[in-house]
Amino acid sequence: MTGIEPEARPEQRRRPPSLRQWLTPGMPGNKLMGWLGPLAVTIFAGVLRFWNLGKPRAVIFDETYYAKDAYALLKFGYEHNTVKDADKFLLQDPQNLHIFSPGGSFIAHPPAGKWIIAIGEWLFGMTPFGWRFSAALIGTLSVLILARVARRMTRSTLLGMAAGLLLALDGMHLVTSRTAILDVFVMFWILAGFACIVIDRDVSRARLARKIAERGDDDGFGPFVMHWWLIPAGLCLGTATATKWTGLYYIAAFGALTFVWSIGARRAAGVQRPYAGALALEAIPAFLSMVVLSVITYVAWWSGWIFNAGGWGRGNVASNPVTAFFQAMPRLWDYHKQMWHFHTTLTVKHDYQSWPWNWLVLKRPVAFYYTQPSGCGAPTCSREVLDIGTPAIWWVSIITMLVLAAWWLVHRDWRAGVTLLGFLAGWVPWFYYGLNHRTMFLFYATPMLPFMVLSIVLVIGLIIGPATALPARRVFGSAITGAYVLTVLANFYYLYPVLAGQIVSYDSWHARMWFSSWI
Repeated sequence: MTGIEPEARPEQRRRPPSLRQWLTPGMPGNKLMGWLGPLAVTIFAGVLRFWNLGKPRAVIFDETYYAKDAYALLKFGYEHNTVKDADKFLLQDPQNLHIFSPGGSFIAHPPAGKWIIAIGEWLFGMTPFGWRFSAALIGTLSVLILARVARRMTRSTLLGMAAGLLLALDGMHLVTSRTAILDVFVMFWILAGFACIVIDRDVSRARLARKIAERGDDDGFGPFVMHWWLIPAGLCLGTATATKWTGLYYIAAFGALTFVWSIGARRAAGVQRPYAGALALEAIPAFLSMVVLSVITYVAWWSGWIFNAGGWGRGNVASNPVTAFFQAMPRLWDYHKQMWHFHTTLTVKHDYQSWPWNWLVLKRPVAFYYTQPSGCGAPTCSREVLDIGTPAIWWVSIITMLVLAAWWLVHRDWRAGVTLLGFLAGWVPWFYYGLNHRTMFLFYATPMLPFMVLSIVLVIGLIIGPATALPARRVFGSAITGAYVLTVLANFYYLYPVLAGQIVSYDSWHARMWFSSWI
C-alpha cells in the first residue's frame, strides 16, 4: 500500500469479519522491510548529522550557555556561574578546565536537555564534538521515530520512509541536530510522546474489540481498557517540558486527544453510552499517565538541584532526603516564578528575532556562526552556520496544512486531525507572546517540524491514491511525488554549505542568501 484514502465513518463502511479488523486495520507489507526501510533513512540522516560534527571548532550561538550548563550539571548537579573568558578556555584547554566562578547560576530553562547534552560531554570530553554528540544522536533517532509513526498512520512503509527522508533533509533539523541547544531535544520528546499515543490508539482499540467480543457491553459503558502506552507518553512529554516549557502545550493537546479517541473507539464499537463509559473508565487512568506522571517526571529532572546545596536559590540541604525534598519544593516554586517572570518580560531587541506569523515563510533565519576565513581560493571567503528550514519543505507545508484542514472538515480523518493538532500546539501559543513583543527566534518552531512533514506525506498519499486507485492516477501521483522529493534533495544540497559551516567564497555564500532578511 503506497497511498492513503479517507477513513470511512462507521455508517459508511461495511463491517469486516471481526470487530478488531473494524477498529484497527492490520499493517500491510513485510514487517522486516517496515524496519529496514526506516533504518536505512536513519543511517543516511546519521551520516549527515555526525559528519565533521566537531566543526566549526567554536562555541556557536547559545552553546555558550548550554554546553557550560551541561558540564556544570556533571560537576555539581546544578548550573553554575562561569568566568568571563570561559568560551576561550573551553577551546584552549578542554582537559583542564577552570571555567567556573563561585555560586549557582540562574537559568531560564529546566535541566533535562542539559543533562542529555552532558552525556556527550561525559563520553567524549568537553569539546565541540562532545557537547554536540547528544543533539546529533537525538536528531538522528527522531528520523527513525517519525518514519515508523508515519508508517503506522498511513499503513505504508514507503510513505513512512518518505517522512523520515524529508525530516532528514530539513535544514533546521540538521542545524539544531548539530548544535548544543535545547530545541531538538524538545522536538524529540514531543515526537516520541506522539508516537506512543498513536501506538496506544491501535493497541487500545484492539484490546477494546477483544473484550467486547468476549464479554459484550453488559452495562452500556463498555469494558475497562488500560492504556499502557500512555505511561511512556507521559514520561516523554514530562521530559519535553523539563527541557523547555513548550511541552506543556502538548500535554494539554494530546491529553484531550486521547480522551476524544477513547469516546470515538467506544462509539465505533457500538457501546451504548460511549461518553459516559470513556469518562468513568478511562479518564482517570489517562489523567494519571499523561498529567500526573508528567509532573513527577518533570520534578525528577530537577533532582540535582533539589539534593545539592549551592544551586540558585536552593540554600542548605537537609541530610535526610525526604526532608530535603519537601524543603526544596517551596524554593523550587519560587525559582519557577522567577523563570516565568524572565520569559514573560523578555523584550530585548535581537538582530535575529522573528515573529511566529513569519516562521513558515522563513523570513528571518538565525545565523548561529559566521566568519570570513581564508582557504577558499577567492579574495573573500565566508563560513556560516545558518539555522533555516529547507524552503521546499516549509513553503509546501503551508499548502499541505490547508489541504489537511479541508480534508479533516469533510472526512473527519483522524490522521489529518492529529497532524493539525500537533502543528497548532507548537505554533499558536507563540502568537500571544509575539503580540506582547517577547523576544523569539525561528528555531522555536522546531517542535512543529515533524507535523509539517507529516502533512506533506499525508497529502502525497492522497495524490498517489490507495492501492485500488486507477493505474494512471498512481503513476501520475508517483511521478509528482518523485519530482518533489528530488526538488527537496536539490534544495537541501544547495543550502548544505551554509548549514554545515563549510568554507566557501563570499559570492557562493551570497548566492544562497535569497532574501536580504536572510543576511
